[in-house]
Amino acid sequence: MRAGPGMNAASVGDFSYHNGSVPHRKRVLAWADVQNGYQHDSVSHALATIERLGYETGLYDTIIRTDSQLITKGKVLTKAGTPSLYAKNLNDFDAIFFFGVREIDLSPQQRADLVSFVRDDGKGFVAAHAGATAFFLWPEFGEMLGGRFDEHPWGIINAPVIVEDPHFPGMSTLPLRFDHTDEYYQIKDFSRTKAHVILRLDVSHLDLNAPLVHHRDADFPLIWAKTYGKGRVYFSALGHDPSTWDDRAIQQMYLEALKWALHLTDADISPALFAPDASDAIQR
Repeated sequence: MRAGPGMNAASVGDFSYHNGSVPHRKRVLAWADVQNGYQHDSVSHALATIERLGYETGLYDTIIRTDSQLITKGKVLTKAGTPSLYAKNLNDFDAIFFFGVREIDLSPQQRADLVSFVRDDGKGFVAAHAGATAFFLWPEFGEMLGGRFDEHPWGIINAPVIVEDPHFPGMSTLPLRFDHTDEYYQIKDFSRTKAHVILRLDVSHLDLNAPLVHHRDADFPLIWAKTYGKGRVYFSALGHDPSTWDDRAIQQMYLEALKWALHLTDADISPALFAPDASDAIQR
């Protein structure tokens, strides 16, 4: 990612919320169950980065889990069926940072508890990159997230992205267009009437006749925010490579996403229709 005018390491990475500037530190569950899918090299670094951002800013405490034991509102049990000592459950958290993949093994009750955590309890859910590949066989998860992974037609490339909403927290220091290298996702089952697009891929110079391209227009959302019941949901397709998580602008982006999901900040997430400009014209 390239910084724009007035954006430097200090302005992007100046996390100035430390030493108790908020009355209560929130709790975030950083959850990345990857047992049944592709295990991105970035997952461990992403979880560590999310934990560090909470610690350095003093905004939230993080529990990191690579299993799904805590995805419940009931008692957490050992394999022997006895209560797990000092275990937490969803009732102990204010938001989830999710980087899991594919069909994670959750019981029907765990699925109901996860949906209720967001929809009924008004908690936050921030999903990164491969989180959009999770639970293809669970329709309600797709409704909550707002979209599904539908291939990455160009693999890992450097391409310009467009900031649609520079007013959303974490976007104000970015230029309206900037180059970034990532594994860009194509999204399906997505509606702009139900989600607020924050960032999208500029496909004006990409091959839209590539075999895996399924879109017939230039609308390739990468980051969006939405509500689900009482809760707040944020998805970003950025974060494939471990080095991405060392980018201060990406760190700021996810920190501000968590702050918003935790109800520490607010933003206008009114849906907006796709409005291509001349630079978005499909090249055929």
